Amino acid sequence: MTEEITQSFGKGEGKLLNLIYPKPLPMRLDRWLTSQRAEQSRARIQKFIEAGLVRVNGIQGQAKTPLRQGDEIQLWMPPPEPLSYLKPERMQLNVLFEDEHLIVLNKPSGVAVHPAPGHKDGTLVNGLLHHCPDLPGISGKLRPGIVHRLDKDTTGCIVVAKSQKALVKLQVQIQKRIASRNYLAVVHGVPKGEEGTIIGAIGRHPVDRKKYAVVSDEKGRHACTHWKLIERLNDYSLMSFKLDTGRTHQIRVHCAYTGHPVVGDSTYSRCRKLPINLSGQMLHASKLGLNHPITNVRMEFEAPLPELFERLLIVLRKKKRVSTQ
Repeated sequence: MTEEITQSFGKGEGKLLNLIYPKPLPMRLDRWLTSQRAEQSRARIQKFIEAGLVRVNGIQGQAKTPLRQGDEIQLWMPPPEPLSYLKPERMQLNVLFEDEHLIVLNKPSGVAVHPAPGHKDGTLVNGLLHHCPDLPGISGKLRPGIVHRLDKDTTGCIVVAKSQKALVKLQVQIQKRIASRNYLAVVHGVPKGEEGTIIGAIGRHPVDRKKYAVVSDEKGRHACTHWKLIERLNDYSLMSFKLDTGRTHQIRVHCAYTGHPVVGDSTYSRCRKLPINLSGQMLHASKLGLNHPITNVRMEFEAPLPELFERLLIVLRKKKRVSTQ
């Protein structure tokens, strides 16, 4: 049976997975497979489905196919695509921790995490391939070892896996909120209250498809952001954020949605006069907590604020002192 399916799904190396849907309530095929294969993104699972590599009860599945208890799912996992066209680049990496299983970095502003249209070179992945030659083949062709992402102009803590086993376990920690991610940001205005939670599904912007927005639950993915007010700075605020979910641009979108966009965010903040010239949004992944994927020892990492972020705070605090005199 396995040989027959292998021939019909595709030739060459790969892996056939036979799964049974166990839940009494129905769920979309793509969402359930993503929950079962933590090392694969939902977009990549959807590509497998579109390529005809997934069957439900012997019939080719669709992303929206509703699974019911007892359904038999067969997923043909093709081998990782080669990374030969990705060039390793010598890059100054700010390493917070490294062993044979993972590496934690303090990412600078202006560096994309992985290649994408317009960013084929000079990404963190290019630098990692030079630093860690064994990364190719882990987690797909463009994101070797990437557990989670930071936007190009967001700075701070990011963890990268150095083996497939470490990758899977770390991604499960992100998914199940075992890993903790804390951010600092300077935003426009002052929020009401000292702390709160923003809940709003995030999906593609209905007009500008290059942006994301808070949309209906049916059109987006659940997103939850906890915030605390750290310091009032006249017309600005220093805030901390903790993520329950990890949607694209989540903090930036949620801040804009509440009327307090991140300072320097050219995508989600209308053009405003700023106290100093900024090269990107003032958003910093300040702390990262996780269990070591092999030893299970709890580890906590902290990245100091970048110079530009510190300079902005100095200017805002001086202006606050002057206005109160």
